[in-house]
Amino acid sequence: MTSRGRTLRVLAGLLAAAALGAAQDYIDQVVERARTAFEVPGMAVAVVKDGNVVLAKGYGVRKLGEAAEVTPHSLFRIASNTKAFTTAALAMLVDERKIRWDDAVIQHMPGFQMYDPYVTRELTVRDLLVHRSGLGLGAGDLMFFPPSDLSREEIIRRLRFVKPATSFRSSYAYDNLLYLVAGQLIPAVTGKSWDDFVKERIFAPLGMTSTNTSTQALKAAGDVAIPHAKAGGKLEPLAHEDVDNNAPAGAINSCVADLAKWVAVQLNHGDMGKSRLFSEAQSKEMWSAQTIIPMSDLPSGAPAALAALRPNFSAYGLGWRLDDYRGKKIVWHTGGLSGYVSRVTMVPDLKLGVIVLTNQEAGGAFQAVTYTILDRYVGVPETDWVAPFLAQAKKGEADADEAVRKAADKRNANSRPSLPLASYAGRYRDAWYGDVAIEEHGGKLTISFTHTRQLTGDLEHWQYDTFVARWRDRTLVADAYVTFSLKADGSIDEVKMAAVSPLTDFSFDFQDLLLRPVAASAPPR
Repeated sequence: MTSRGRTLRVLAGLLAAAALGAAQDYIDQVVERARTAFEVPGMAVAVVKDGNVVLAKGYGVRKLGEAAEVTPHSLFRIASNTKAFTTAALAMLVDERKIRWDDAVIQHMPGFQMYDPYVTRELTVRDLLVHRSGLGLGAGDLMFFPPSDLSREEIIRRLRFVKPATSFRSSYAYDNLLYLVAGQLIPAVTGKSWDDFVKERIFAPLGMTSTNTSTQALKAAGDVAIPHAKAGGKLEPLAHEDVDNNAPAGAINSCVADLAKWVAVQLNHGDMGKSRLFSEAQSKEMWSAQTIIPMSDLPSGAPAALAALRPNFSAYGLGWRLDDYRGKKIVWHTGGLSGYVSRVTMVPDLKLGVIVLTNQEAGGAFQAVTYTILDRYVGVPETDWVAPFLAQAKKGEADADEAVRKAADKRNANSRPSLPLASYAGRYRDAWYGDVAIEEHGGKLTISFTHTRQLTGDLEHWQYDTFVARWRDRTLVADAYVTFSLKADGSIDEVKMAAVSPLTDFSFDFQDLLLRPVAASAPPR
């Protein structure tokens, strides 16, 4: 960059900072309102404008009940915002002509299989990234969430047993497991692990010195925002969960100071100044619509203010959501893991990026802050986004409670199980998840997912041959119906599950399980 270019950039940065400075108090107030309204202990916010970081600030505390404050360097789990890093890594390999977007996956991973042999043969690198494989929403996520003991390689091997929900490339359904496959393409092609590749080829060149890819590294760091979730209506700190076995889909830990650098190079189409992270052609490819996302009307009773957020188009690119807002194209993604939710948003026409990280599972908080900042730069009148997002959240909770209540009202509480409780005990197996154990002790049944320690609970009789699994970890908003089907001779044929509450996260894909009894002597799976 020439001396004149550097001078112009500095001047642009000063002007952008001055423009934000006039609104800084207002943004601070909105962040604090959002934190209070949604009970979020800590947040971190960054704004990038014209290649300059004009805001990088922490708010609140890292852990409820402790004094340590969130800083611009406080680490949060960014969850599915990791997907854009995995996509960028593959884009770099496309630039180097080591892969092509439309290469068949089996060209580089010959042992890879999907349920349908046709899909196995036709699935491309691009297909791994755009949520149109035919898998259902969150299909197979129980193999890694809540944390399991299955390895990356074993999860990919079991993917061949997950039945599709739709035909290949026919519709959008968000998935995580194919991003794991995308990440494992990197060692298949380069001999280097996904973790090492993104550290050496992305974090290091961008100076993202605090960012890491593992639970161990997160625990070892000093400045970390602790995750929080509600249990029985009370907010509680959580332990860090280990999702390293699906790292390419959601395991990066970062801070707004580092993510601002990432967003800046994204807005600059891969140009880092003296060198490039990826080519402008690949930037365009990643930000181009690949899969159309159907748009729906606002739910009945939703706050009217949220109508302004309904886009004119919606699509998924390569690792990014694509929509429009106030007449401007936006490139964005959210992320969520236990105790953390976040959003990264870019407005390419304005060379604007907004990053909001939180350590509580309240999406309305990051949404309200994001749109407050976007409105400032788009140049529209101030809108109170906290109130409508809070109203929407409360309505969602009320609607879910009502759905659960209606189900309870229809329950035949006088019905009894067809069999003695001990007859329901045994080992059951799903083709892709593996084994689930049901045991009887003292006239009560328990259920345990053998690869997932947190999914241990008590089975309460609901009606007939349906029970409800009440997970002992009450931070899991995921209680599930467990229904036994009997053969003509009265023995158990199969077991199906379904979430009790509509608020259950889609990654608890209980509905995709088909559990069948297996002999006690059978090798575990």
